[in-house]
Amino acid sequence: MVRILALVLTVFLQGITALQKEFTIIITPGGRDCFYENAQAGQTVDLEYQVIDGSHGDLDISFELADSSGRLIFADYKKSDNIHRYKLPHDTELTMCFSNEFSRVNSKTVFFELIIEGEDEDGGWSNFDILEGLSPEEFYDMKVQDAQDIIKRVRNNLTKARQLQDVLRSHEARDRNVAEENYFKVNAWSFFQIITMMCVGFCQVVMVKSLFDTESKAHKFLTKM
Repeated sequence: MVRILALVLTVFLQGITALQKEFTIIITPGGRDCFYENAQAGQTVDLEYQVIDGSHGDLDISFELADSSGRLIFADYKKSDNIHRYKLPHDTELTMCFSNEFSRVNSKTVFFELIIEGEDEDGGWSNFDILEGLSPEEFYDMKVQDAQDIIKRVRNNLTKARQLQDVLRSHEARDRNVAEENYFKVNAWSFFQIITMMCVGFCQVVMVKSLFDTESKAHKFLTKM
């Protein structure tokens, strides 16, 4: 059983060749931030981004993904969110740039997740040196293919669950920022209305009072008009 457990853990660790990074960044007004990551041929790049706060402005950002030669792979202009998936034909250094150059007042808070995944075709099962010393009964009882399928399925489900949780967190942060922005606008507009009502009421009181006070400056001013 110890050998079996060691084999399962070894294969599980060998089968994981994915790189996953998550960032929450703030792009200043008129600013542009770039990130770089090396990737190999045959790997698949999954990138998702979302603007979660616009500092009382629109939730949008421009995005570019380019390879080491400067060739643009994807380009978005003033989008709130997007998902890109690309399989690399050759080894390269990826350049990911977020641009807020079109905005001169509002900064943007952006959440993005980068996954670079590649997996060997044999899934790490080509080396069976660890099986030396096992009896034929122990070898066949292991059901290697079944164990491989289970491990892959568990790993994929865990990865998907984590990605879904990250997306839900980003949506929650964005919704909270939108709610706070609406709360700020409602309070600002209410304050403006209150000030306007107070000014109008004060003017009405002064005008009505001036009708009965013939010596007041307001009465003289109104009679001249």
